[in-house]
Amino acid sequence: MDQSKTKGYKRIKAWLKADGRKPFAFQEEAWQSYLNGYSGLVNAPTGFGKTFSLFLAVLIEGLNESDAVKNKKNKHNLRLIWITPLRSLAKDIARAMRETLLALDIDWHVGVRNGDTPQAEKLKQKKSMPEILLITPESLHLMLAQKESSTLFKKLRCIVADEWHELLGSKRGVLVELAVSRIKGLHRQENLDQLRLWGISATIGNIEKALEVLVPEENGKKVIIKANLEKKIIIKSILPDKIETLPWAGHLGLKLAYKLLPIIEKSKTTLIFINTRGQAEMWYQHLLNLDPNLAGRLAIHHGSIDFTLRNWIEDALHSGQLKAVIATSSLDLGVDFKPVDTVVQVGSPKGVARFLQRAGRSGHSPNETSKIYFLPTHALELVEAAAIKEAAKTNNIESREPFVMVFDTLIQYLVTLAIGDGFDDKIIYQEVLNTNAFKHILPEEWGWVMQFITTGGESLGAYNDFKKVVKDEDDGLWKVKSRQLAMRHRLHIGTIVSDAMLKVKFLSGGYIGMVEEFFITRLKAGDNFRLAGRVLEFVQIKDMTVIVRLSKKTNAISPSWNGGRLPLSSNLGAVLRKKYNEALDKTHQDEELDCVYPLFLLQEKRSHVPRNDELLIELINNKEGFHLFAYPFEGRLVHEVLAALVAYRLSKLLPITFSIAMNDYGFELLSDTEIPMDESIAYEVFSPKNLTEDITLSINSTEMARRKFRDIACISGLVFQGYPGKYVANKHLQSSAGLFFNVFSDYDKHNLLLRQAYDEVFYQQLEEPRLAAALERIQNAAIIITQPTSFTPLSFPIKVDSLRENMSSEELENRIANMTAASERNLA
Repeated sequence: MDQSKTKGYKRIKAWLKADGRKPFAFQEEAWQSYLNGYSGLVNAPTGFGKTFSLFLAVLIEGLNESDAVKNKKNKHNLRLIWITPLRSLAKDIARAMRETLLALDIDWHVGVRNGDTPQAEKLKQKKSMPEILLITPESLHLMLAQKESSTLFKKLRCIVADEWHELLGSKRGVLVELAVSRIKGLHRQENLDQLRLWGISATIGNIEKALEVLVPEENGKKVIIKANLEKKIIIKSILPDKIETLPWAGHLGLKLAYKLLPIIEKSKTTLIFINTRGQAEMWYQHLLNLDPNLAGRLAIHHGSIDFTLRNWIEDALHSGQLKAVIATSSLDLGVDFKPVDTVVQVGSPKGVARFLQRAGRSGHSPNETSKIYFLPTHALELVEAAAIKEAAKTNNIESREPFVMVFDTLIQYLVTLAIGDGFDDKIIYQEVLNTNAFKHILPEEWGWVMQFITTGGESLGAYNDFKKVVKDEDDGLWKVKSRQLAMRHRLHIGTIVSDAMLKVKFLSGGYIGMVEEFFITRLKAGDNFRLAGRVLEFVQIKDMTVIVRLSKKTNAISPSWNGGRLPLSSNLGAVLRKKYNEALDKTHQDEELDCVYPLFLLQEKRSHVPRNDELLIELINNKEGFHLFAYPFEGRLVHEVLAALVAYRLSKLLPITFSIAMNDYGFELLSDTEIPMDESIAYEVFSPKNLTEDITLSINSTEMARRKFRDIACISGLVFQGYPGKYVANKHLQSSAGLFFNVFSDYDKHNLLLRQAYDEVFYQQLEEPRLAAALERIQNAAIIITQPTSFTPLSFPIKVDSLRENMSSEELENRIANMTAASERNLA
């Protein structure tokens, strides 16, 4: 049905026209599809108005039903739930929605609900829901945990999952699937059929799968709307004046920082993305040291900075007060800061989608060009820059694989429902069965989950604490009767498990942010550390709060937050291997490859530059011992497992022990015994045969599963993480989870949480499918074995990484200088 003749449609078009704007074809297509009862997914480049493609559709529907705009008698008028992965994104979208409603004179309210929402606002929403609610997946589950939550969704017309690709590849995506399945179920019970589900995504490789996960009904009305638009992106690399032919991670970044100053100066506002919070703190201090005039005009933004300060920074970005902001992934997604016209990526983003997402923070309007600079932290990252440019040009974007059969999340969800209005297990089983995450759940597995939440299962039946859910004799629904249990559960709804976070507070009053417990427990009184761009002196820990004072020192350590380094994506790894083909070929168009040409000349002179249909193995013998370096270019996580696998298989040929090191490009095995290696041995040790069995024997999979189990135990509610301000220490959590792991391993072999721990180790941590694909590729490749007399440009950074763990930065630099000198002597 053509909806363009309706009064709501006409009014929206007239408003846009009066404002000098015209809707894009994809926006009008989304409006028509929505109004005709379709669910779907909108895929369009950053900055072209994806939000308006669905928000205005809901407004048109409301304007068509004039009662929806005028009638305020009802307690709950919730029509649109807008799920966002980031708090900063919710705030930004809420601002844009309120401005639109004001301009159109529509008396709808926009509410925001997440971890930053004040308690008074939450209570207000409980009494009367707004028409539009922006919410995180965790807060949506908290709504389901309310009494009479079923009444909240009666007028709901649409659920939008914004930045769906970001949620899809995590357990937070499963939270969305389960919440949506319950709301759809409530609508079925009331014979309502107006609910539509929509996803929004700019950067995703498997768009059909993304829609299937969000809208799993095979026969439902669903559609993918792709904008036939191209976002102009300028990608420029910041090149060093001199290239070091023996590179190592971190040697280049800060040395190039001075080249950022003119970029910052000539831009309105610059966003500088750093991959880790600790590095962000270092860069903030370094830029201020380089240019003191940036004081007051440069800010730092990441998830551990206090909410009030983050809020101020976001507002200052909108108003153009700030010249530059150093950020982590906390500002990655969808946020529209109009003054931002330049983005800088420091160090490799390790994925094409992440890079393009960050580029889109600049020029965030349809006719503007996004401009992003790539600043390498070591020379080989310039090859990654060339690879990213090519991947962006060919739209070679990573897929996001959805999580399935995550029983910890299902257990948490069922207890959430039991805390709210209770649930009928037969109805909920059917709803869960209709989600993508649990479409293969067997009746006996469902039975195990129900037994687990009601009796504690086979091994915990003797303990009343695990008999959480009981059947109500009056209505026959499964419920949680204990108020204390309900309160403890609500405190930890969600699937993000981190170390206990401690608030940081000035001795004189005022909060600065948060640091993880494992970092702060290593400090003693008088030690200095950086947070929120300030140098702070640690005074003491009091009531789970870190008390500090401002320090006058300039030297301080930066907190390291758990989360570590991002691994190289398989897409980027494939393009990177292709770029190595072109490294010595002067016909390419990449300025980055021109810059690192001397490095590759040296690599070719000492060993070989591997092509994408080759695996290079280097055997180097020096006073340290016998080194084997191999370069599959499959990312740090895969190399960690591959190194252990190759070491295990070599040890079966000859009793031999190794120490292991790796980076995103390759790995090192070091032994004091000569390593047996020729072409036939190489194909044998890099074989995909007996892979699962050999991985299990080559790594301590039980210990890895035990560590994984800590998160699973927290999410499923087996262990309690503590009350606000009184969190349980990480070592105690690990210890408690370890006890359960041992009990289940010994007495409950079929425990689904135990099985999940091993599955997560193999499929996520060890990336077994990607490892298998890499080994298949190697079997069809030529294996090149060389014997250089000294370290090569490819082996040197891996060697340096292996030394980094046990040395201070000063010792490391001295050691690197000695290694470089020795290498040059060998060359001479």
